[in-house]
Amino acid sequence: MLVETKPRVLIDPNKLTDGEKEEMRRLGILSDDNEIADYKYPEIHMERPPIAKHAVHAPHIINEAYNYQKPSSFSRALRLDFGNTKVLLISGTASVNEEGKPEHIGDFKAQLWRTYNNITNLLSAEDMTWHDVVRTTNYLRDIERDYEEFNKIRTTFFSWLGLDPLPASTGIQARLCWDTLLVEIEAIAISQQ
Repeated sequence: MLVETKPRVLIDPNKLTDGEKEEMRRLGILSDDNEIADYKYPEIHMERPPIAKHAVHAPHIINEAYNYQKPSSFSRALRLDFGNTKVLLISGTASVNEEGKPEHIGDFKAQLWRTYNNITNLLSAEDMTWHDVVRTTNYLRDIERDYEEFNKIRTTFFSWLGLDPLPASTGIQARLCWDTLLVEIEAIAISQQ
């Protein structure tokens, strides 16, 4: 479905490097006179629309990323429907509250529990649970310092839920988007409708 919107331009076209200008022109974003060009909807999607994507919201527990003080361009989660199968792709989720502010600054364990709470509510918004989760990707700011506690809490939580088999998982040390965040988790869930 074609939705026409005015783009949110957060960059100053007059302050672009030559390399940025070159690549943005190749993408069709920038005109030869350094103006943001109108987007041309691809013809291929006139014949074959892109798969329907449904944004998932849980505003009572976690705000939308585009409502941050410094907006960020991603959906908290997307639901994809494939016949009777529903796939939920949950973006990297951290210890952020309904006002878009970090919770439990400096407390890794509390941040992890808040992260699980946020993901639980995103799952619930689509009538799903952790029993539908097939994969998690876990980002820890300091994996050497925090992995042992992370694994204790994850094992406790998953055991309490009675998950069997456990979701496939990867743990990665990463610098997260805010200095205050110590853990962030992505999840993929699949269920029958």
